[in-house]
Amino acid sequence: MPLKLYFAPGACSFVPHTLLETAGEPFEPVLVKLHKGENYTPEYKAINPRSQVPVLVDGDEVITQIVAIVNRLDDRFPQCNFLPREPMARTRALETLAWMNNTVHTTFTHVFMPHKFAGTPEAQAEVKAFNAALYGPMLGEIDAMARKAADEGKPYLGGEHFGPLDAYALTLLRWGGFAGHDPQGYASLWALVQRIALLPPVARAIERERLQLNVYKAAA
Repeated sequence: MPLKLYFAPGACSFVPHTLLETAGEPFEPVLVKLHKGENYTPEYKAINPRSQVPVLVDGDEVITQIVAIVNRLDDRFPQCNFLPREPMARTRALETLAWMNNTVHTTFTHVFMPHKFAGTPEAQAEVKAFNAALYGPMLGEIDAMARKAADEGKPYLGGEHFGPLDAYALTLLRWGGFAGHDPQGYASLWALVQRIALLPPVARAIERERLQLNVYKAAA
């Protein structure tokens, strides 16, 4: 039974999407249109009651949450070295992945969906502006990671192999454009993102999701 990935274009599901493309094993990509509320339909909630993407279906197992899915794909495709094999390097990669997911990602959620965190238009505007300001330094931290990797001669954030940190970095930097941050202002990170976007597996995911890397628009 082939793997099945439920994904939404431009969402964090881009991370496992690129890993599956990199692994090269057949999988079934299933598009979930969040803007149409397809994640709240009874059919989807039967798969994931939390109404989130991504969801990885592996045989009879239904796996949710980025860190768990990444760990499963790393176990299933050890030849890809999505996560470092050396124990401490692996720990550090998971540490960064968890931070990207539970801190940087959630900060952007406050920018993109302020209605989930405040009830009035005025409060929503304040939530959005406050978190957009927080988001910039977080991108700066990832930019520093990219610069350090380049200085050490490492082609990817996790070391010698493309992995989830790179795919998440691309996603988070792309989101920065929606939060009012020009991705080109993060030179090392922007260079990394442009380079990994050209990798054939990543390019296939970008094409399927119809993504534009730089969505930033300067204020009029």
